[in-house]
Amino acid sequence: MSAVTNAPTVPTFEQHGLKQHSDGDWANKAPVQTRSERFTSTNVEDFPAVTGREVDWRYSPVSRLTALTAGELNGSSYDVTSTDADGVTVGWTSREDTRVGTAGTPEDRASANAWTAFEKALVVDVSGEDAKAVHVRRSGLGGGARGAHTIIDAAPFSRALVVLENSGDALLAENVEILVGEGAQLTVVSVQEWDDTAIHLANHFSRVGRDAKLKHIVVSLGGSIVRVNPSTHLAEQGADIEAFGMYFADAGQHLEQQVYVNHDAPNTRSRVTYKGALQGDGARTVWIGDVLIGNKAVGTDSYEQNRNLVLTDGTRADSVPNLEIETGDIAGAGHASATGRFDDEQLFYLMARGIREDEARRLVVRGFLSEIVQQIGDADLEQRLQAALEAELAGTSVS
Repeated sequence: MSAVTNAPTVPTFEQHGLKQHSDGDWANKAPVQTRSERFTSTNVEDFPAVTGREVDWRYSPVSRLTALTAGELNGSSYDVTSTDADGVTVGWTSREDTRVGTAGTPEDRASANAWTAFEKALVVDVSGEDAKAVHVRRSGLGGGARGAHTIIDAAPFSRALVVLENSGDALLAENVEILVGEGAQLTVVSVQEWDDTAIHLANHFSRVGRDAKLKHIVVSLGGSIVRVNPSTHLAEQGADIEAFGMYFADAGQHLEQQVYVNHDAPNTRSRVTYKGALQGDGARTVWIGDVLIGNKAVGTDSYEQNRNLVLTDGTRADSVPNLEIETGDIAGAGHASATGRFDDEQLFYLMARGIREDEARRLVVRGFLSEIVQQIGDADLEQRLQAALEAELAGTSVS
């Protein structure tokens, strides 16, 4: 008598009405659904050509980015200036530096192209428990396609503010790695005040250590196309990230940010707040916020939000928050997104106190965006950015 086994039946795609199509093995080409499972590589040849149908490029004007996604990039060193601060050194290091690749790996072709091309990495080394600030400035990179790599390395228990200031002309793809050692407190501010024709694609990879805190702030005001994608790995217990962003898009400008926070350890915390304003025909902003709470990240406390203020007709703001949770033992998690015009009650309150309507509207915009600027912690820079906002609003009839 033969034995009977009740082996489990493995469901097939055909059982659910799905079949392989003529364009190949459809079952093995299903889109990646989990953020952490995206393909990564430091070699540009490992990525297919960008078409705009990819999940990470679908909101971007890819036809204008071919020089950075498919072209050859100049990876040589460039002129950079920095302020002096005790415990901070700024210099260049080779590709063989062991810190290269510690914080993250490219997920898109432009990032991989920059990684493949760079010859030396700019390094900002931070040490010492006393608070300090350093400004790293670059300007006039030129119109040639360029690839770059930067490392910010905060030693354990160090404290610092590092400001990356960008201006002038550029056609740039780059990667920035941020390493935050145990117990360190680091603020990194990336300011994009490029010329009107500049194109800048940046990926920021951060690794935050045990009981360390990173405050990451992105300010995008200038440039034709600016895409800054911060990715943070909360790798050890007690790691903390506060991610802020402020952007102001004018007519024809495309400002994009794709934020990713990976909670990968117990008792980690994240707060993501991005705010933007849009004015003028063809002004476009994109914000995508991905938060992953992994199965090891018990006790996680996470919240992300994006707010967009539409000032005129003819603009478009895309806002896509995503939250993945793989453990039920968390302190809290949530997300929010809103895009709209002025709050009539705020305008009424100001106008009832004798303020003209046009000035009242500008006060609302200033108050809306100033919350982000005030997070920087550098009075001179905050004042300069407030002045830049005033210049954006000057002569504009917000409606």
